[in-house]
Amino acid sequence: MPEFDFTRLRRAPDVEAPNLQAWDATDELLVREALATGIRGDEIAVIGDAYGAITLALTDAGMPGIRVHQDLVTGRRALARNAAALGLTDGTDAARRAAAEHADGGADGPWVPTFEQHELDERLLTGIRLVLLQLPKALAELEEIADAIARWAQPDVVLIAGGRVKHMSLGQNDVLGRYFAEVQPQRAERKSRLLVARGLRRPDGPPPFPVSTAHPGLTLCAYGGAFAGDRIDIGTRVLLEVLPDIRSAEVAIDLGCGTGALAATYAMQHPASRVIATDRSAAAVRSARATMAANGLENVTVTLDDAGSELPVGTADLVLLNPPFHLGSAVDEAAGHRLIQAAARLTRPGGEVWTVFNSHLDHRRILQREVGPTEQVERTPKFIVTKSTKR
Repeated sequence: MPEFDFTRLRRAPDVEAPNLQAWDATDELLVREALATGIRGDEIAVIGDAYGAITLALTDAGMPGIRVHQDLVTGRRALARNAAALGLTDGTDAARRAAAEHADGGADGPWVPTFEQHELDERLLTGIRLVLLQLPKALAELEEIADAIARWAQPDVVLIAGGRVKHMSLGQNDVLGRYFAEVQPQRAERKSRLLVARGLRRPDGPPPFPVSTAHPGLTLCAYGGAFAGDRIDIGTRVLLEVLPDIRSAEVAIDLGCGTGALAATYAMQHPASRVIATDRSAAAVRSARATMAANGLENVTVTLDDAGSELPVGTADLVLLNPPFHLGSAVDEAAGHRLIQAAARLTRPGGEVWTVFNSHLDHRRILQREVGPTEQVERTPKFIVTKSTKR
């Protein structure tokens, strides 16, 4: 059997750039180890497969039935696109249509259901004997994943987790050690390392997430994979301080809402407004929904989406934006630029986009170009808040 060609994979619809690729050496090591176990595809779960490299390499090797969980909707869409391009689709009608579009035979081209998308829940892990994991950056996210495996996977499950050596820490071993009797680091290869965990320990208490913290006027809830957890990150805090100066809008969007601090606070200040909170992270969306429930807010809708792509043009009178400047472990302004472009698309003429960003970033120029006239309304040693009016 020929080796899987990882170079055919793409990151789209996520940002693509010469210094970014859709797989790494860790993916290749995880695939190699999974093939060596002899475990069937329908007994394997893959977690954190950024753009589908692990899932599709195993599927291409003749292992159907793999269950996969990706936190980011951009990763889910990239997996679907890559699968369709390779003729390795999941069992959904949408995937069948996408595969037909890429097939040489047109609408009657080849289609085989091969893998299943799941959330981080019991359906992902029941009956699973092997879990392949790209280690997350946050220990809280790793704990939530390990707890889920320990609750629902088979008693003899083996976890093979991997990451780039420069991003790994002994804290990851400690977290896994609470849920497995044995955690064995493997020898590093190509600047990646695998951890093999065995001897599952079933939890005897409730799940550790979501967590919640009462802040002044706001209860914030968070699942393990949500950025900043149940804290208010400093950029959001700066924008919250000027929130009372923002006008009441018929429809407001918190674009990249995270745990929902901005959306919840604005909704409490403007109960007549319809607020939409959207994020590409499933953990963030679950967290934001829990935040809205904890604060008794019924005028907020929380959606899982990539940069508001499923919302119509000109949906909102107001967009609140705290864009990221990282793509995974890479520092890249392109992620923020995508959200600024989305804010421009979503804002009605005359509407406003309020943005907070690190002062060293070039976002004001991008806002001026994409949205319209942009003025600085607040500045701290690290952050700038701007107001842009849609032309």
